[in-house]
Amino acid sequence: MSLVHHGVLRDAFAEVSHFRSELYACLTARGDALFDLSDALLCTDGPVRTLVDLALAPEHRRGHGALYGGLNQGRIDVVRLRRALAGLPLPRAADGRLVLAVDVSPWLRPDANTCADRAFCHTFGRGEGKHQMVPGWPYSVVAALESGRTSWTAVLDAVRLEPGADVAAVTAVQLREVVERLVAAAQWQEGDPEVLVVLDAGYDALRIAHLLAGLPVEILGRLRSDRVMRRPTPPRVYDPKGGRPPKHGGEFVFGDPATWDVEQAVTMTDTRLYGKATAQAWDRLHPRLTRRAAWIDHDGPLPIIEGTVLRLVVEKLPSGGVNKPVWLWWSGTGATEADVDRCWQSFLRRFDLEHTFRLFKQTLGWTKPRLRSSEAADRWTWLVVAAYAQLRLARPLTTDLRRPWEKPVPPNRLTPARVRRGFRNLRTKTGSPARAPKPPQPGPGRPPGSKNRRPALRHDVGRILATGETYSRPAHHKAGTKPRRVTGTPS
Repeated sequence: MSLVHHGVLRDAFAEVSHFRSELYACLTARGDALFDLSDALLCTDGPVRTLVDLALAPEHRRGHGALYGGLNQGRIDVVRLRRALAGLPLPRAADGRLVLAVDVSPWLRPDANTCADRAFCHTFGRGEGKHQMVPGWPYSVVAALESGRTSWTAVLDAVRLEPGADVAAVTAVQLREVVERLVAAAQWQEGDPEVLVVLDAGYDALRIAHLLAGLPVEILGRLRSDRVMRRPTPPRVYDPKGGRPPKHGGEFVFGDPATWDVEQAVTMTDTRLYGKATAQAWDRLHPRLTRRAAWIDHDGPLPIIEGTVLRLVVEKLPSGGVNKPVWLWWSGTGATEADVDRCWQSFLRRFDLEHTFRLFKQTLGWTKPRLRSSEAADRWTWLVVAAYAQLRLARPLTTDLRRPWEKPVPPNRLTPARVRRGFRNLRTKTGSPARAPKPPQPGPGRPPGSKNRRPALRHDVGRILATGETYSRPAHHKAGTKPRRVTGTPS
């Protein structure tokens, strides 16, 4: 082993140990139980099927009662944990800039009528493959993307969306706080390339760019194929007839090539999966805003949000599906060919966040617990995020314990699930800051034959209408009846 490689391993080991100590310091109530639960999540063999199974792991030195007590009555200093995540080594693009991706992933709870703060979450692919709105807890997640083909991301923040929340406004506040933490942690300094934020369809990228004005960020979002943009305001020419000068230029209709004119930049790239990818860019286009929906309460004249519209067309799709063009909007102007390639390639990297969501749900069991309290769900979510951060730091330290049917891969190409297999061996070297459990003293419990005299309340599922008004759909089935109390075990 070379001295350079030995130094890299030593630094990585120090990062893991320091983050584990910082995580324990963030657990301000029932910290020992929560930290043991986090270690059990990291060291359990195979996917997490149920939450109580983690109490059987050797790393969880307490009973299952302490597990649920930690989630229900524990406390986590989320502000300090967010600062710790922002201070970790973060992946960067080829030009050294940070690329952030934002997306919402739902924790579906359709039958949990006793759970509060549920909202209608958009889902696709359930049942007959139709779009459905299912009650649950939607979480907005921000992560830093790596360059190249990978299933790793660096999760920086997670926020549960309240029923009826303005997604664009909440996302803008979340991104502003994330960028400010990155600046405070010296992840971005004056003179560095601006942080690129990538959004998928469903986000109002132009409004988010307007709300984040003044920050060193660029917004890249996907647009619908039926949008209509406007060109810059034409030069003011004296009109003897008088009248107000035009505020917007001619139309740019996405579905009408006759309105496109000559593009400012065109690139063609040969890709392995998609064949030849052609990207076109038109500069200084903006939408014509009206005083309705999100802009109904805007003070003063409506802004003109200019940017660059990109159209990406590929030669083929690996799935063999319908090959439709992808329309993107970039908040920058004066795009060069290098900017065009960087934008559409960064947008394709955004889908790496889907691998993180799949790992959270299918391997780490993020949405497996049937917790009643939304606060307990938030604590479990942050434990999953902290566990994933430890896996990312342990990438160069973990030995590949591959199955006989799996192909060997280099250490820097291990997937998160394969890094998790060897984390138990790494934990024995780092140790645990959690204290040993005290001798158990079980309580008397409920007397035999007694009934539960503290029934749980049913809660409505909230959402917001197109008019902006809050709407609640009763959780019970009979219309016109009042919410009633139910008895039984928690959902």
